[in-house]
Amino acid sequence: MRFRAYSVHLFTAVGASLAMLALLEAAQQDWSMMAIWLAVAFIVDGIDGPLARKYDVKSNAPIIDGTLLDLIIDFLTYVMIPAYALYGSGLLPGWTGWFVVLFIPFTSSLYFADTRMKTSDASFRGFPACWNMLTLALLVIEPAWWVILGLVLALSVAQFLTLRFIHPVRTARWRAISLPVALVWTGSIAYAAWTDFAHFPLLTFIVAVTSIYLTVAGIAQQIIYDRGYVR
Repeated sequence: MRFRAYSVHLFTAVGASLAMLALLEAAQQDWSMMAIWLAVAFIVDGIDGPLARKYDVKSNAPIIDGTLLDLIIDFLTYVMIPAYALYGSGLLPGWTGWFVVLFIPFTSSLYFADTRMKTSDASFRGFPACWNMLTLALLVIEPAWWVILGLVLALSVAQFLTLRFIHPVRTARWRAISLPVALVWTGSIAYAAWTDFAHFPLLTFIVAVTSIYLTVAGIAQQIIYDRGYVR
């Protein structure tokens, strides 16, 4: 059991190597390969949590702090690399790119240190700094620069509000919908990256709809359940 528990930490640490691969591709402005490596890192991040709980890494592998390890890797794959991609991809011209590449790490570092990040239903309190998901969706949708800037500002503020954002695997409520939606989103992003982000209207629509659901589902749950409209 101890060997398996430490093996989970090793599996989690693979995410750091995947982050470096994504960064190297971003430096070459190969956004498709960057997206693929970020997607693989996203899958690893989704698997290591259940494994950590199954093998009780806190008790069986206590020398390594799995939560801290996960946060370090998440900050690379969720924040730093996506922020650079928004800057380097040309989606944000001029001063807007400079602003976003500096502003996202600034606000996200404060969010990652917030001890109130998780809620009792395994959701997130405030936008969970999933800039990788936003950036990959924007590479597919390619909206106007002012739309992107508005989204970055709104979500940055949302990091520090009491708005709830679901975890598609851990949040039990609506998981029967949220998990398939997350899988469709992941598959759509992977296909877009495989085709070098070629423009397909249907794919753009699917990415937009699934992204909107994953963003607002937790807020909808707050409105519907917390305010007593449904018990």
